Amino acid sequence: MKALLTAAILAATGATAAAADPVTYTTGQSFDDVIFGLENAVTGRGLVIDSVSHPGEMLERTRADVGSDRTLFLKADVYTFCSAALSRKVMEVDPLNIRFCPYAIFVLQYPDTPDHTTIGYRTFPEGEMKEVEALLDAIAREAVGLD
Repeated sequence: MKALLTAAILAATGATAAAADPVTYTTGQSFDDVIFGLENAVTGRGLVIDSVSHPGEMLERTRADVGSDRTLFLKADVYTFCSAALSRKVMEVDPLNIRFCPYAIFVLQYPDTPDHTTIGYRTFPEGEMKEVEALLDAIAREAVGLD
């Protein structure tokens, strides 16, 4: 019954926050240069990178195991980090904003455009989380030299 109720609520709301398109910036810079810029933009704000996930490597390594012959990414990493001050601010408004933490920025290269690197992040719902989104945008833009 609980699962059915949850499914009905998600269907009624359209689950818009989860389905929102990410914000992306594409550059002619190398993957390594964008990663270097991202790391500097995060740490330059006094933030600590919690983890670096390598979904591109995992998807390529397991491609044949799951019956696929398609390479999705040449490279794809996800960097996660948090801001104690900003996280406290948004969670004091709504403690359930914890569901958005840590914050993540991805960097990737597609096989069909190996001379381009894309950096991006997911969008957040209206309200206090837009301040987090502004932080992610500033970091992403700085990483590729847009600011």
